[in-house]
Amino acid sequence: MAKPATPSRQTARPTSRLASGATGRVVQLRKGATIEMVRLTCPDEAQALKIAESFGTAILDSDGIRDLHERLIVETATALSDGLGERAMQIHLQRIVGAYVGSAYGAGQFYSKAVTEARDATAKGSADARDEDLDGPVGYDSAAQRKREFAADMGVQAHALRMAAEGAVSAYEQIVGEVWKPFDRPVENSGQSLDRKAAAAQMSAFD
Repeated sequence: MAKPATPSRQTARPTSRLASGATGRVVQLRKGATIEMVRLTCPDEAQALKIAESFGTAILDSDGIRDLHERLIVETATALSDGLGERAMQIHLQRIVGAYVGSAYGAGQFYSKAVTEARDATAKGSADARDEDLDGPVGYDSAAQRKREFAADMGVQAHALRMAAEGAVSAYEQIVGEVWKPFDRPVENSGQSLDRKAAAAQMSAFD
């Protein structure tokens, strides 16, 4: 099971890398989010239950969400099987699963940011009783309390989307017979930019 997000994990982002094409031109690739990145940033079942118990939020049927999305992808593939060839099916499902994983990862990043802001506000209030943790008008919670509750809501959302992504990834492996991996997209116009730099460097040799 994944551990709660830590500061080092909060900074995890899809990275870029370089690859050489058949022509020898260097092309920059933007790496998409992986299910492992989702697991690092989104709460697992144990943490989601802890959040629910602490803040009185909804207790999600984690297994139900995962299983439902797994069945959804499998049934979708079955319905399309007569119209799509093996390769076309793989490409289609790769994109579908990528959308689930990307959505969950985005939610996980937002959750991590909300937790950081809640911790900062709570720490300030505990340290020097600043406005962040002073009681507001009657009927309103403190600013720090609202930040904590907002982070809890974001945690529940991130967990739900993680479960949906887990189900989609599992379905992909069942259908395709391979572990799902994100598609590395070329960065738009990166090759042209690198080519211009290389040309300028070569021309400078004649000066």
